[in-house]
Amino acid sequence: MATIQRTNATHRRVRPVTAALLSGLLLLSACSSGGGDKKAAGTTSTPSTSQDTTTTSSAAPVGTLDWTDCDGAECATLDVPLDYSKPKGKTFTIGILRRPATNPAKRVGAIFVNPGGPGGSATDLASYLPFPKDITERFDIVGVDPRGVAKSSKMDCDSHLQDIYDADPTMDDQADIDHYIKVSQEFVDECEQKYGDVLPFLGTEEVAKDMDSVRAAMGDDQLTYVGYSYGTAIGQTYARLFPTHVRAMVIDGVVDLSESGMEGAAGQAAGFTGALNAFIASCDSTGCGLDGPAGDIIDRVTAKSEATPIPAPGADRPATSGVVALALGDALYSEDSWPSLARALTDGLAGNGTGLVNLADEYLGREADGSYDGGFEVYFGVSCINSAWPTDPKAVLAEAKKVGAKFPRVGEALVSDYVRCALWPVKGKALPEVPTDIKGLPPIVVISTTNDPATPYESGVKVAKRIPDARLITNVGEGHTIYANGKACIDDAVDAYLLDLKAPADGLRCS
Repeated sequence: MATIQRTNATHRRVRPVTAALLSGLLLLSACSSGGGDKKAAGTTSTPSTSQDTTTTSSAAPVGTLDWTDCDGAECATLDVPLDYSKPKGKTFTIGILRRPATNPAKRVGAIFVNPGGPGGSATDLASYLPFPKDITERFDIVGVDPRGVAKSSKMDCDSHLQDIYDADPTMDDQADIDHYIKVSQEFVDECEQKYGDVLPFLGTEEVAKDMDSVRAAMGDDQLTYVGYSYGTAIGQTYARLFPTHVRAMVIDGVVDLSESGMEGAAGQAAGFTGALNAFIASCDSTGCGLDGPAGDIIDRVTAKSEATPIPAPGADRPATSGVVALALGDALYSEDSWPSLARALTDGLAGNGTGLVNLADEYLGREADGSYDGGFEVYFGVSCINSAWPTDPKAVLAEAKKVGAKFPRVGEALVSDYVRCALWPVKGKALPEVPTDIKGLPPIVVISTTNDPATPYESGVKVAKRIPDARLITNVGEGHTIYANGKACIDDAVDAYLLDLKAPADGLRCS
């Protein structure tokens, strides 16, 4: 199971990078001299960004923004340092979209948004996130695409992506292990060969500093931030680096920065198991079109795909066990997808894997022509360097086997996905947490959903307790993230906070 985190905002994918306007070739030309230096396979680099200080000045020399019409919004680019420790060195061009405040006379500032991923397009989210009129009158809505995503020179090293996700993610013998590591290494090698000089500078600190550079270029003293899923890691990092630049902040579907990579993966295995159990209980209660107990049917379809890939006459490839794992992962982010999963399982049991392949392709961001817009290059580029990981891929697979014994339907597949981080050419290092004695940071709002599959509820509780004066809102329900999805208890509290800085009472619970 792939583990890229998706936001449920407006029931769209977390990685809406279909608006990409720049190719991966532009990434190389923007960031390096001589068309992009390649490193020898097997070398490692360590990001050079500072990770232990708070900052009150802007991240980089203030640039200028030349806004142009962009499908009803406004777009611009900004050149920022590739390496912020070398502000006069190579630069990187980031893409920005804003929906200007509709009543400039009442403008308060800008709300920056990010949908998560890593690999989701912030410019895409800014173009459609349904803030109420009271907010859009007074605030610009701004998306700054992270490095390698969409308008920020989209990376493209995914020619092996289908291979790694069609592969069996559960290891039954040495042949399974060898094949899984082989296709994973091919994916990693392609990314290193194309972007070796850029990979050390894709991390969350760089994204936070890029965002602050845009704030400064817009002429605002502070920004307001709404981040979902991995976007909560960006928010926490921004708050740590630039506490006095935060007017207000909402983080929804919270990543716990205190966890190692393997701890986070195991937590996700528990979260997805909880969501899958909720789907099974719902189906067993209502039927949902399945001819038999839902858990049994899931097990039978999984076993069927492992024995022989299930033919998919309406797709371009059969449903392997890797495809089935992805299909489950895709559907568990939202109850809205449960009917599609039930139909796909019914068809798969009958020998037609088309629905399963379609769900997997939705997850991957796979287009009809076989190309991908899912941002998986950036997903691994960020996840692998902003957490500590084992350096031996077999150690990851061994741990995946242990997690799978505890969570047999999803655990091993989910943790196996991170074998790419053991192979990644840039050494991983954990991001620091927001200091408990941080000065100048206003109260921030933390939203956590009780049965969130991707970012467990307990993570939000822990982060809210650690950040001084943070306010926890508990969403009782299913799915990954909730703000701006029409749940009045959540939306009303957050809207009031964004508009007038009326932070909700800590412990608000929305059923």
